[in-house]
Amino acid sequence: MLVALRVEGALSRAALAKRVGLSRTTLSEITADLLGRGAITKVDTDADVRRGSGRPAERLALDPSAGQYLGVDFGHRRVHVAIANASHEIVASGLVRYDDSTPWDDRLDLAFDAVDALTVEHGLHLGALQAVGIGVPGPYTGARPGDAAPVAWNRDATPVGVDEAFAQRYDAPVVVDNNTRLAALAEAVSGPDGPSDLTYVRLSDGVGGGLVVDGRLVRGSRGFAGELGHVTSDPGGVLCRCGKRGCLETVASVPAILAACRSRGADVEDLDGLAVAVDRADPVVDAVLREVGAAVGRVLGAAAMTLDPTEVVIGGEIVHVAPVIVEQAASTLRYELHSIPTSDACTVRAGRLRDSDGAQGALAATFHQSPLLAGYPEPGSFGASETQRSAQ
Repeated sequence: MLVALRVEGALSRAALAKRVGLSRTTLSEITADLLGRGAITKVDTDADVRRGSGRPAERLALDPSAGQYLGVDFGHRRVHVAIANASHEIVASGLVRYDDSTPWDDRLDLAFDAVDALTVEHGLHLGALQAVGIGVPGPYTGARPGDAAPVAWNRDATPVGVDEAFAQRYDAPVVVDNNTRLAALAEAVSGPDGPSDLTYVRLSDGVGGGLVVDGRLVRGSRGFAGELGHVTSDPGGVLCRCGKRGCLETVASVPAILAACRSRGADVEDLDGLAVAVDRADPVVDAVLREVGAAVGRVLGAAAMTLDPTEVVIGGEIVHVAPVIVEQAASTLRYELHSIPTSDACTVRAGRLRDSDGAQGALAATFHQSPLLAGYPEPGSFGASETQRSAQ
């Protein structure tokens, strides 16, 4: 029913019943529920188009203030939330930062508070919420809502049922996946066509990746597909949160890059400071960024040689602040793939999206209309009423 209203606009109950093939009694029950939850609203009557005598019929339409989809991207140090309407347009988004050691219970509370603040700021309500998409750091092994919690890279962290918490809070179907894999989905669907094969890596508070192979987003048998951040880059390097040494994340995450700059004497405390150093062509910072780009390029080169993608995408806010990372990664990757003719080699580019890519990918997963999601589980029915499912 909501799909019919989204596609065709305002309709009378009779016209709506005809479009969706429901009896008037059933349709009356569903529309009463949707009106009560604020999913739809009465906009006018069909008096202007009605033929013959008779009382004009009310026309129903989607409520523009109803948030229909919620996307949440939990990073190691921040959570980004986005709310979309029935037309799949993002109508509100926001970000809240927290410390890397913040417990999951507190992260959930911060996410809920952020959602509440957005609804107040933008005059929205979530009574008509159809689905929630959630991205979490690290691999996510749960195939069905309620089966599992995120596998935390921090060994002292206590995992929680993120899916259950959101389903209980919003009484809507929930889908959970690795946040960077969802960012890869967002990149893949953001272009005009969408490449059939894409290798994606995101440099943020951590480093992760995602794979689109033969036009499908790949999870892997245990949810580890695309974990490029935990491919060893420097066997003798520093200890990673996963317990190994020298993972790409220890070299190419934003905190690692900033720390490397400071260790060589550069006054760089955050991305804004890095941007200033890049603008003034600080030689120390440039050297660090090129080393990072080379490390990223080597890992991507191994992945590209294995998967032969059409496109390699490097995401994260830092690649827009320091484009030399992408330039150096592309140069290194070309060297790694030197046996493949240049004209046939994959292209390398910075991500189109910014730090909202994971939340946008979480939203895309709730829409579940892209062929990229073939074989993926639908957002679970955990907590959703039968009336909600009929209305969809």
